[in-house]
Amino acid sequence: MAAIYMLLLVLVRSVQGSSNSTKPELSVDFYSKSCPQLEQLVLSVTTQQFKQAPSSAPATIRLFFHDCFVQGCDASVLITTRGGSGVEVEREAYDNKDLAAEGFESVNKAKALVESKCPGLVSCADILAIAARDFIHLAGGPNYLVKKGRRDGKASTIANVKGNVPRSNATVDQLIRLFGSKGLSIPDLVALSGAHTIGFSHCDQFVGRLYDYRGTGHPDPVLDPRLLKALRMSCPRFGGNTDVVAPFDVKTPFAFDHMYYANLQTNLGLLATDQALFLDPRTKPIVQALGKDIGAFFKAFALGMDKMGSIGVKMGAQGEIRRDCTKHNKNI
Repeated sequence: MAAIYMLLLVLVRSVQGSSNSTKPELSVDFYSKSCPQLEQLVLSVTTQQFKQAPSSAPATIRLFFHDCFVQGCDASVLITTRGGSGVEVEREAYDNKDLAAEGFESVNKAKALVESKCPGLVSCADILAIAARDFIHLAGGPNYLVKKGRRDGKASTIANVKGNVPRSNATVDQLIRLFGSKGLSIPDLVALSGAHTIGFSHCDQFVGRLYDYRGTGHPDPVLDPRLLKALRMSCPRFGGNTDVVAPFDVKTPFAFDHMYYANLQTNLGLLATDQALFLDPRTKPIVQALGKDIGAFFKAFALGMDKMGSIGVKMGAQGEIRRDCTKHNKNI
């Protein structure tokens, strides 16, 4: 009887131990002892980059989005194709072709500085997350805490990109499904779309709205006529300059504010996906609410960034701490 009791006691303790054990989680103070100056180091780089090239802000924010939506937030989008390897990496995908160089440069510069002070300790994935937050705040947006502890992914392949990055002509149904597959809600979708309050888009992402909307042979009837005229001057139907860009937010393109949502309510959304958020009954009330209250937008955006920054993170042996953000350690 005593033997049975002891066996039961061991089983109970085993079950209790397994229920109390938790998987490793990201934390704000992950580097508080190993690299306490991390945030200041990254901020020194992002501040300088923002002064020299303000476009570094939207470039880095977009880079973070494109990283997290493909295989999770693991800096796999930063890997460059290795000559002779025959492997095409994420950044070579069509959906990543317009990722601006300033974003990559910002992260690489920050990584180099961090490596000089805390060698081999901080992942590129964490540096990208911190840099994105810095640029948001530098442009006038919220200054939120960034949870850290991500490892860098050990693989980056072009095949993983397709279907995992929002397209500029996606329907709201498609957006909701994609964001939902990443654990993000409809309010997260609308709030994170507010990143388009700064930055620019190339003509090929919206030229269809100007001349042949959804195969009708006519422009998008919702698009404001004044904006349509101005965009047509910059983006001809054929043979235009592929380097030409237009601002997502036509009123305050360099300020991280909530004007993006006001623009949608007056048919000034640049992309079809942007304008669709005001046309769909599931997202329209959220657009209206965030357009009224910048504080509500900042709070929702910071929450969305925290949730997005936790997508598919690698921890421990699942990943590595790259010494060079553009190369897997095995290739250095």
